[in-house]
Amino acid sequence: MTDAPLISTAQLAARIDDRDCLVVDCRFELSDPRLGARQFAEGHLPHAVYADLDTDLSDHAREGRGRHPLPGDAAFSALLSRWGVQPDTFIVCYDAGNGSMAARLWWMLLACGHRRAAVLDGGLAAWLGEGRPVQTHDESRTATMVSVHFDPACFVDYPELEQDRSASGVLLLDARAAPRFRGEVEPIDPVAGHVPGALNRPFAENLTADGRFKEAAQLRAEFQALLGHRPASATAAMCGSGVTACHNLLAMHHAGLPGARLFAPSWSGWISDPQRPVETG
Repeated sequence: MTDAPLISTAQLAARIDDRDCLVVDCRFELSDPRLGARQFAEGHLPHAVYADLDTDLSDHAREGRGRHPLPGDAAFSALLSRWGVQPDTFIVCYDAGNGSMAARLWWMLLACGHRRAAVLDGGLAAWLGEGRPVQTHDESRTATMVSVHFDPACFVDYPELEQDRSASGVLLLDARAAPRFRGEVEPIDPVAGHVPGALNRPFAENLTADGRFKEAAQLRAEFQALLGHRPASATAAMCGSGVTACHNLLAMHHAGLPGARLFAPSWSGWISDPQRPVETG
């Protein structure tokens, strides 16, 4: 069974107490990596567990894979086991509001074959804005034995991108803000610019003014304008470290354009080798 990639606050409220529903708080702030955990302790959605981008959804021991390297199969399996995940568990990922962190976990679940997952549209901001309940206490969960494996077909890696992409047909969509993509500013990584030939699709353009995703038809038209005659499967998403790239992948799924892959190392991984070309402007 595959659930829709987005769930509304009303839909989640109707099933949040179901035994097969697991809610995961993915709040994280790059400038203060412990802020998300503190915020979770101060108040979170009922029954939620917390996923830390640095320690749960990344493995910083993997060198050359960008600022937020994906964890290996065993580490992610252990995390899901600790949460008590079963094959029919419906997992709802949320963050402070725009889905930029929650989409990372959603994509990881999708890439390892757990398709019963969705991102809360509007996140905690929408939930609180409607006066819905939160809790501060942690809840114990009965551990399970989970064994998952990331599907290599969901990813694109350096060798494919280092060759002539005009021949291979891979279109890179970079989710960073336009000034970073153009190389005008770079507040995080040591080199400014973008991968030659990439197109810019800032993840914020997937959202309306209230932080929710645009309607599927609108997103479909916007992404098809970028893809041209290419199928979604000829597209790879990237960003600074493989996090907000997943927001574009989520938006494409919502738009009925599944099949795009993730360049997980993204810009921070690309520039780890000074021999790789860089483009600005």
